[in-house]
Amino acid sequence: MKTKKPIQRKTARLRGGFSLLEMMVTIAILATVLGGVFSQLNLAVQRQSTEHFKLDDMQEARDFVDQFFRDVNEIGYPNIRMFDNTTNWLTNPLINDNHVAVGLVKMDANEIHFEGDTNGDGNVQSVVYMINGSGSCTLCLQRSQVTKVIGNPLTGQPPNWGTEVNDVVNANPIFTYYDKNANQLAVPADINANPTIIASVKVIKISLLIRNPNIKDLQSHLAIETAFEGEVSLNNCSMAAAGQGMSC
Repeated sequence: MKTKKPIQRKTARLRGGFSLLEMMVTIAILATVLGGVFSQLNLAVQRQSTEHFKLDDMQEARDFVDQFFRDVNEIGYPNIRMFDNTTNWLTNPLINDNHVAVGLVKMDANEIHFEGDTNGDGNVQSVVYMINGSGSCTLCLQRSQVTKVIGNPLTGQPPNWGTEVNDVVNANPIFTYYDKNANQLAVPADINANPTIIASVKVIKISLLIRNPNIKDLQSHLAIETAFEGEVSLNNCSMAAAGQGMSC
């Protein structure tokens, strides 16, 4: 009987389970592991949300730029200069005629005006892209389109602001302009004051930088940014200057 007692005491200790200290250590280790797992999950969710906002900004910019390219492709149509390339239409009342598109009207770093049949319905539209054109926002590039009325292409077409892309940074030029020899053209220029420059535009480049101030990058802790660039070559049927070589 005496030889069995140590075995019984050992069995009793084994049946007693873990001690309180062992349980506390186990729980602490488990909490640390779970904390790390949940931290990584939270980081992944935040990063997914950030990428979602960046994708939305990119899509918004792409749609806006696609609209711009479609509009630009209709610059100067219908245009009297398609039939007569010798007359200076700036001194002719036809420049104000609402049946005639003069083409490019004004170009600037953050603003562009032009006329063309952008709706494809045979009517001439006056189109403007401009930073804060409506005066109701500070970080948006807006588009205006109205059917042309009889009046000066630059000053006689009241805008009607519609679509826009938000959170646009305008520290750098949004629009840049080039002639047929890839020389960058000086801005601002308009059909009234700089007809020769207006008539020489061959390529328009658009560069958008969108910075969402409400969403921060997890690593840099700065507002997320999305950049988008594109360029379009146009048939510049401008009525701005007589004797200009036309590509249309």
